[in-house]
Amino acid sequence: MTGHIAILGVFVADCAFRADRPPHMGETLLGKSFQLGPGGKGSNQAVAAARAGCDTRFISRLGRDTFADLALATWRDAGVTPAITQGETATGAAYIFINDTTGQNAIIIVPGAAAEITPEDVERQRDIITSASVFVTQLEQPLDAALCGLRMARGAGVTTILNPAPAADLPAEFLPLCDYVTPNEPEATALTGIEVTDLASAEAAGNALLDKGAGAALLTLGEMGALLVRPEGSIHIAARPAGPVIDTTGAGDAFNGGFAAALAQGMDPIAAMNFAAATAGLSITRHGTAASMPSRAEIDAALAAT
Repeated sequence: MTGHIAILGVFVADCAFRADRPPHMGETLLGKSFQLGPGGKGSNQAVAAARAGCDTRFISRLGRDTFADLALATWRDAGVTPAITQGETATGAAYIFINDTTGQNAIIIVPGAAAEITPEDVERQRDIITSASVFVTQLEQPLDAALCGLRMARGAGVTTILNPAPAADLPAEFLPLCDYVTPNEPEATALTGIEVTDLASAEAAGNALLDKGAGAALLTLGEMGALLVRPEGSIHIAARPAGPVIDTTGAGDAFNGGFAAALAQGMDPIAAMNFAAATAGLSITRHGTAASMPSRAEIDAALAAT
């Protein structure tokens, strides 16, 4: 292991509802199940990285409530070291609809306390960020906080990963601070204006992200696997499903956390992609988000089996 990972992001409590279909406006449906659990992209990625065997520090903001207690217990169990500011605004929550037949999902997130993360909060964690091997952030917290973290990490020579989710209009200075930008298909479309429907369009979108300054674009493509686009060329890897698909909610976070962990532990980008794909492939065979993240032993076994 060459160093720790610093992740800036959001924790929210996931309120997951399973039903055959989403309700129409004004309609009430009888669902199949409900589950309350830990979520938020940054938190999920931190849990994934820690369970994958990497020393992981998570920077965020919580309230002082039951959902905050859930966050702290989740990180303790996964081995994540929190670097948290707490205030009086309620900890955030997310509504997650899961199609009970296909496992596909739709999400509404209210970041709550994490919507108040400021550049000053990030500055207080300067030592954690500048001494990391890898810094990861997303777009669920305010953009100025994410930009502050990326600048700080880049200035210290730390490998930077931006998971641009949810998709947002990014200032021009964002992508040049990113060694890797990791959109899924709709996020890549939103960032580039290129509709991503297959590998050719994914490669075109990836090259457009390079033109905007990103060091590399790593597009996650669901059943099509993942595509790494770099100035020297593109590399595609297949998805690595480890069993029947139960819930895809945490797959992107599993991939990002696994990829960051692999880089921090010295793997080259291609090996890290395969490690991330195995992490995601295991996560979709389980319910939940943080709860679906596999252990290092499970990831190694999945890689060995294929």
